[in-house]
Formats: sequence, C-alpha cells, structure tokens
Amino acid sequence: MPKHTLTTESGAPVADNQNSASAGAGGPLLIQDQQLIEKLARFNRERIPERVVHARGSGAYGYFEVTDDVTGFTRADFLNTVGKRTETFIRFSTVADSLGGADAVRDPRGFALKFYTEEGNYDLVGNNTPVFFIKDPIKFPDFIHSQKRDPFTGIQEADNVWDFWSHSPEATHQITWLFGDRGIPASYRHMNGFGSHTYQWTNAQGEAFFVKYHFKTNQGVRSLSSEQAAEQVGADANSHQRDLVQAIERGVNPSWTLHVQIMPAAEAADYRFNPFDVTKVWPHADYPLRRVGRLVLDRNPDNVFQEVEQAAFSPNNFVPGIGPSPDKMLQGRLFAYADAQRYRLGVNHTLLPVNAPKATEAVNYGRDGLAATRNGKRGLKNYEPNSYEGPSQTDLALSAPQAVSGYTGTHEVPPHVKDDHFFQAGELYRLMSEDEKSRLVANIAGFLAQVTRDDVIDRNLAHFHAADTEYGTRVEAAVRAIREG
Repeated sequence: MPKHTLTTESGAPVADNQNSASAGAGGPLLIQDQQLIEKLARFNRERIPERVVHARGSGAYGYFEVTDDVTGFTRADFLNTVGKRTETFIRFSTVADSLGGADAVRDPRGFALKFYTEEGNYDLVGNNTPVFFIKDPIKFPDFIHSQKRDPFTGIQEADNVWDFWSHSPEATHQITWLFGDRGIPASYRHMNGFGSHTYQWTNAQGEAFFVKYHFKTNQGVRSLSSEQAAEQVGADANSHQRDLVQAIERGVNPSWTLHVQIMPAAEAADYRFNPFDVTKVWPHADYPLRRVGRLVLDRNPDNVFQEVEQAAFSPNNFVPGIGPSPDKMLQGRLFAYADAQRYRLGVNHTLLPVNAPKATEAVNYGRDGLAATRNGKRGLKNYEPNSYEGPSQTDLALSAPQAVSGYTGTHEVPPHVKDDHFFQAGELYRLMSEDEKSRLVANIAGFLAQVTRDDVIDRNLAHFHAADTEYGTRVEAAVRAIREG
C-alpha cells in the first residue's frame, strides 16, 4: 500500500494512474478522463522561457558571516556586527549558451548572490571577472546577439563574435581576461566572484563611498586549459553542477572571503580612470582590498527547477546603506533584470519561496496578477496614502543623493586622465608570465583565425597592438600561421 494517496490537482483521489479511460476495452479515449487530460495539459506547460543569458546555472544556499567592522562605511544592517550571519542563496551560471549547454566552456560565469537580510533582500549580481565587454547598456542586446547562435546557421559564428568586438574596442580588457588562464574555471568552487560594477555605500552619518566587491575563493583558483576543457565536456557536460552538488552533500562546504575596495565619493571625479566604467578596474595599489566577511555554501536546493531555475535576481534590490552608482551598465541592469523575471515567471515571482524575504516580510500595495497569493487582509486598502492602517513610507533614503548637472541627451562619458580602451588590457597582459602569455595568444588566435573577413581580423589585431606592441605582434603572427598552415 502506498504511504500517501495519489490525487489530482484539486485533491481528489486517483483510482488508476496506469490506464486511460476508453470507450470499451479497445475503443477511443474519453475526454472525460480527468487524470489523463490534466496530466497531459500540465506536462505541455512544464517549461518556462529560459533566460536569454545565464540560462545554464547551478545554485546553493548558505550564509554570509561578518568578520570585520565596516560600519564606518555603510549602515547596512546585515553588515553592522562582527559575527552576524545572514542566510544567502547563490546562482552560478555560464553566460552565452542555452540551458542544455555544457559547463566547462570558455565563457564568463555569473556570480549572483541573494542576501535574505532583516531589512529585505539584497541582490548582488556579478561575474567571475572584475570587468565586462561593454560599458553602455544600449549595446547589450547587440552584444548578446553576436555571441549567440546565428539565425541562419544555428551555431555560434566566429565572424559574428569578432565582428562585434572589432567595433567595440572597450571589450579588449575583458577579452584578455576571457582568453587567459582563468577563462575556463575547473569548477564553480575554484573561481573568484566580483560585483564587477561600482556600488555606493552610505554610513550612519550620511557619508557616501563607492565600492567594488571581490569574493576570493578559499578553495584556491583552479582553471582548465582549452584541451582539458574539451576532454571534460566530452566526459561530463554537467561537470560543474555535479561538482557543486557532490561537494556540499559530502560536507565539503565551499567558501569565499569577501573583500571590498572603498573610494570616498569625493575622489571619484578626479580619479585617473572613470570609476564607473565596468570595462576597467581600480588597481589595488590605489584602493587596497579590505576584508569584510566570508560566504559559506552548506545546503543544496531540494528541487533545481523550483529553486534554481525560478530564482530571480535584480541589482535594484538594495537595502538601507547600499545603493547604485552612475555606472551606465549597472543603471541599465537596474531595470532589465527584474523585467526579465516578470516576463519569465510573472509579476508575482517575488512571492516564490526562493525569492521572498526570509528574515522580514514584504508589505506593500502590489495586488493581483497571475498566481497572486498575497493580496492583503480583509478590509485593508489597496492604495496609499490612506487613512487606515496600511503601511507607509519611512522618509529615509536607502543611499546618499548624487549630484547631477548638464543637459539631457546622448552623451559619451567625459574621459578621465588615463581613460582609453587599451591601457588596462595591456597592463593585464604585462602581468602575465611567459607561459600565460603563450596560452592567451594561442586561445585568441585559434578563435580569431576562424573569421572569414580580413577587415574584421585586422580591426581586432589593431586593438591588441594598441594594448601592447608585443601582445598584438604575437597574436597577429599566430593568426597568420593558422590561416596559412
């Protein structure tokens, strides 16, 4: 006897789940068979739209523990006491491929972290690289189109990838990261994570600081060569997912140490690089890392679809003491991320357990829509302001105001002293050992040599030459050798 009785969606017991109802033993099936119709109709609707980017992902629960006092820089409640722990959920992901893609590929990795704080959920949406390919969100749909499957061939085309990059010199820094030794992490546990963008912290006195987040893996950085990755993909396309699940199940809980770079807001205007340009880093010599705490993952989700696929993150989910900066890419994502989830999951996706606050309660006047389960108690009004007992505003801004000036319109950001598209890419190249440089050149040349148009190749080579003369010369020679071989 089964431990529980199988029921329909409405709770009625199911008499037979093995045979469909028919008109006679060998006759046609009957539309009145509730169990058959319900099962088939529900099965047809099991899939939701996958994410356009970051579709293939893995997730885990854990906690963040404060280890160092940062109250002089932010009034965020979850950071206000050494030793304080906050529950978290993280989603790792590849970027370009679809839900059915492989894990061990050369691609940036998403590093999206949700803190279930007592003042609401705080989402930090970053990558495993400190920089990105573009710095203005108006280019983002075109960038992703160039990296995705070609509409005619149905596969990723080197022509499209490198053609876009040839017209986007600001991508040179991220390309140097992506094709370097850390371009293919050995696992999600063995890579660093970055907020990538610049954010604002505000302390209890109202003083503003700009910050960058760095999560340093305590497992050590481990990466795969192109050859090792190809072998791994062939052996196990789910390698990163399998590694994460099995590690946590064994009690080998992965962890990261969070450091931040902190820039007083007054220093931003005269800094040698534009501090709000996500294609650039702040050198540690200028703004050293300050330790904040540690992130530990200790629990696997019970159901991947329910908790990982339906997890929704938005960089616009701030808490008091943390806010945005004028980073253009961040500004675009403040809208785009949440809107993507409204499309994928519906307007009430924030009510799903993985997305709902855990240490507090969401109280607002949002009502109705598909799957509404929180429409307010009997007699409460659905508008504000009101004369009844509804929730009201605090009049206390989450972060400090930022001064703006000038005319509306489409503007290029005024350059800082050392702002160009190539300086930091060259600096990164010059930091590499000879072996690292050789692998970087081989990785770039192997992909760039697949491009069929000489002008596209030449434009990209010009970017590498501009970053570093040796860098450009070596890539150019390697591409020529492949094409002439």
